[in-house]
Amino acid sequence: MAEKHSPRSCLAIVLAAGEGKRMKSELPKVLHKVAGRSMLAHVMAGVAAAGADSVAVVVGPGREDVAKEAANANSNAHIFVQNDRLGTAHAVLCARKAIAHGFDDIIVAFADTPLVKPETFARLRASLADGAAVAALGFEAADATGYGRFIMRGQNLEAIREHKDASPDELKITTSNAGIIALAGHTALQMLESIGNSNAQKEYYLTDAVGAARSRKLATGVVIAPETEVMGVNDRVQLAAAEKLMQRSLRENAMRDGVTLIDPDSVFLCFDTKLERDVLIEPNVFFGPGVEVSEGAVIRASSHLEGAKVGKNASVGPFARLRPGAKIGEKAKIGNFVEIKAADIGMGAAVSHLTYLGDARIGAKANIGAGTITCNYDGFGKYITEIGAGAFIGSNSSLVAPVKIGDGAYVGSGSVITEDVATDALAVARGRQATKPGWAAAFRAAAEARKKK
Repeated sequence: MAEKHSPRSCLAIVLAAGEGKRMKSELPKVLHKVAGRSMLAHVMAGVAAAGADSVAVVVGPGREDVAKEAANANSNAHIFVQNDRLGTAHAVLCARKAIAHGFDDIIVAFADTPLVKPETFARLRASLADGAAVAALGFEAADATGYGRFIMRGQNLEAIREHKDASPDELKITTSNAGIIALAGHTALQMLESIGNSNAQKEYYLTDAVGAARSRKLATGVVIAPETEVMGVNDRVQLAAAEKLMQRSLRENAMRDGVTLIDPDSVFLCFDTKLERDVLIEPNVFFGPGVEVSEGAVIRASSHLEGAKVGKNASVGPFARLRPGAKIGEKAKIGNFVEIKAADIGMGAAVSHLTYLGDARIGAKANIGAGTITCNYDGFGKYITEIGAGAFIGSNSSLVAPVKIGDGAYVGSGSVITEDVATDALAVARGRQATKPGWAAAFRAAAEARKKK
């Protein structure tokens, strides 16, 4: 019988103390978003998916906003503050209390590398499980300028040399440091505490943990990832590049799962967009956070969806906007220039064009005419409009909430409805038409006569 091993425990330390001056923004660098989620939250999700039992986030002084985002991403995250900028090893040691808990594996990640996959973090952990005291993530750089270099001796990583400290021969090396390191828990503190600052920057480099391990005759490991996966984001140009790469991945995953994107490059997905098979997405569609689209639904061109659920075989757009709380029922139709907010649209209901429905409940197979609006806000509060199954709302009607339209009821075109309408009743609320024969001709004649005077 094979011997059973208990699962290895893991602590992830996410360094989020960078200033990000090159972003030229009031917003901290790590809070800038890629595919609708902050870079910090992306990294925290990645290490969690790789099996981290606990996450420590190291932030800069006075960065309550970063600490709040970390807590939103993981309510159990532990926050530590790096008051002095003394290097990456110093930043990791700010989480000394978490390290001292005795985890088997420790992953050190950076909050400005949002594209690193959980599988890559898991490969670093696997290297520790195979006996490495330190495992470093690297890549083959197209241009290694500015990157630390992996100094190898055979299959062993002897050191990571920062660019400014590298010799001319070492600068020829293209295998470069991605910055992310995994440490064996039982030796992590002693190695981190042994790191000095005898370098050009007078900082405590996390990369020197490799040399510390080798000086103790401990094994080291190397994991290589694509350069695009480990890219860091330091300015808006790199942020746009990360967005492009993330979108490409999200689109490819969607299409492999059975979604049709007619023009993939024009569709923007969010990190949490859920698209079931046989969904069809036309060009120029934008998905914000919290969107779910069920099997067979069609999202037509130039539509914008956020916080919405679209039912099976429903149709949305073109030029439709679904705001948070929109729930579109099975086989329902949301047409062009329609805006839905916090409203349930029943099965088979039709809202074909030029309509706003906010804070509403629309029954199955109801028909909402062009130009209809729910008047749901009086400047102080929001109120509900209820439209029953099979009801017919004539074009250019205003429904002043709170109001209920019964099943099968009709509302005449151009009505302003302020009172409930009973089941199967007709409600008409508009001025009675008056026609005056010859009035227009007389008016024009009088006007011409005035001009001649």
